[in-house]
Amino acid sequence: MLVMILERVTPSLRGELSRWLIEPHVGVFVGDVSAMVRDKLWEKCCARLRSGAVIQIWSTNNEQGFAMRAAGQTDRALVDFEGITLVRIPWAKKEGAS
Repeated sequence: MLVMILERVTPSLRGELSRWLIEPHVGVFVGDVSAMVRDKLWEKCCARLRSGAVIQIWSTNNEQGFAMRAAGQTDRALVDFEGITLVRIPWAKKEGAS
């Protein structure tokens, strides 16, 4: 299983992904492809991101049952914590707070 989430990308890139995966919601693509196709789709997205972002999540044989990677300008960061991938969301400072 493969899930790709695209933010702020061109319609042509979304159209390219729709040849391999289905798009049940805007910018969310799901499918079951080989590792080679998964990596080629990742390369294509990274090459054509511009100011957008992409997150790729796929099934694999590890503790979590999946792996993920991200590229581009996003406010979330993937952090490896002793072999477990976590998502870090920056704490927003309130105005006037020290």
